[in-house]
Amino acid sequence: MRKIKWQLILGISLAVLSAALYSVHFLIFRDSRHIFIYLLGDVAFLPIEVLLVTLIIDRVLSVREKRAMLDKLNMVIGAFFSEVGLRLLYHFSSFDLNASNIKKELSGIDSWKDRDFDRVKLLVKKFKYSVSPRSGNLEALKGFLTNKRAFLLRLLENPNLLEHEKFTELLWAVFHLTEELEYRKGLDASPESDLNHIAGDIKRAYVILIGEWLEYIKHLKNSYPYLFSLASRINPFDENASPIVR
Repeated sequence: MRKIKWQLILGISLAVLSAALYSVHFLIFRDSRHIFIYLLGDVAFLPIEVLLVTLIIDRVLSVREKRAMLDKLNMVIGAFFSEVGLRLLYHFSSFDLNASNIKKELSGIDSWKDRDFDRVKLLVKKFKYSVSPRSGNLEALKGFLTNKRAFLLRLLENPNLLEHEKFTELLWAVFHLTEELEYRKGLDASPESDLNHIAGDIKRAYVILIGEWLEYIKHLKNSYPYLFSLASRINPFDENASPIVR
């Protein structure tokens, strides 16, 4: 309310100042025709000025601002994959009975073009995952996520992530899985129905995680080739991956 009142006072003050200056002009030169010619010209230019300022200049500034914000978001996403994401991909793939098939598609990313990333991202969405709760180590997954709980909470507190809906969805899926595992004391003794429920939570996070990893790797390839080089050498889906440069 105070802000609106301040803007109203400023607007009235500017209008009064403008009227006063036009009055001074008339008193000095006694030429109302000249005043109205320039006044009409200024008013006629207003729509073009609005077009330039609001639609073109504002659009350019918004695009630049959004690009800068996305760069900052990708730094946060990079921290997530470095701290949690890559290890999670190892854990999740150990529960997937069809992991060998998807590893064939996701290996060799060092030579990919943009169209390859887009093609595989569509393929990943349609891929038939077969997550079995007993094929991996649930206790190890629980321990890893419990240790990273504070880090995940700090990421969720970042207001900028609201601009990246898919990554926010990934964080919620991972955090939900963390809570599901933490509330269970003895995972090995859980009934099959409960283990299948956990498998569904793993699959949800797994699918989103692969998609976001591909998007992040594509960003590194286009913007930070030296980071992409390391990311391709430690590809969690490449069994022959090694950080050593050959």
